[in-house]
Formats: sequence, structure tokens, C-alpha cells
Amino acid sequence: MTEVISKHVDEIEHYEGPQEIEGIRFKAAGKALGIAAWGMNVMELAPNTQGYPEHDHQADGQEELYTVLRGRATLEAGEQRVALEPGVLVRVGPSQTRKIVTGDSGATLLAIGATPGKVHPIPSS
Repeated sequence: MTEVISKHVDEIEHYEGPQEIEGIRFKAAGKALGIAAWGMNVMELAPNTQGYPEHDHQADGQEELYTVLRGRATLEAGEQRVALEPGVLVRVGPSQTRKIVTGDSGATLLAIGATPGKVHPIPSS
């Protein structure tokens, strides 16, 4: 494999299948770039999206980092609400439930996740 791989977000195909969620285009960016040390996804959320599933990573111990590439969103974590906007980095621990919602503008988010001390292999197609 080459040591440098470059892709524009628009070049990465989004998931289409039985787990697809209306208003969310999920792109396995890490897989598209050949990243094996952590998970990395791009999520394009349409305006007024409420369908992002509330979840945690207590079972696998995964930490996640979210940042906005375009637009604005809100991360809901228990009683806490965090504005996701360009330039803001938000880390969420494994046991914290989280959900992301958008307002009128929609958002494109970069999500990076990993379990401390564990390498995440690239899932096969």
C-alpha cells in the first residue's frame, strides 16, 4: 500500500443497506483511506435530523471524538448539550450515551473512535 492516500469527502461512497438511517449519509472514511489503528467515519446529516441513534460504547470501551467539517449540530450527552461547530473538538467517553441532532443547516461530522491500547482492524467488505 502507498504511504499517502488522499480523498475528498465527496469521493467516499456512503453506506446503503438495511441499517441506513434517513437523513444520514454514513461514510467509512477510515476504511477508504486504509486506516487500521482507529475507526474514522464521516457523517453527513441533513437539516433537522433527529434519527442519529443514541448509543454508548461501554461494551467495547471505545472513546470517540467529534468535529464538524461543515454546518452545525448539537451533541446531546445525558443532560449536557454541546454545540458542534467548525473548530470545536468534543471527546465522549465509552460509558456516556450520546446522540447528535441538527438544526436548519445540517452538518458534516468527522467521528474518530478507538479503544485505548487496541488496534481496530479494517472491516472486510
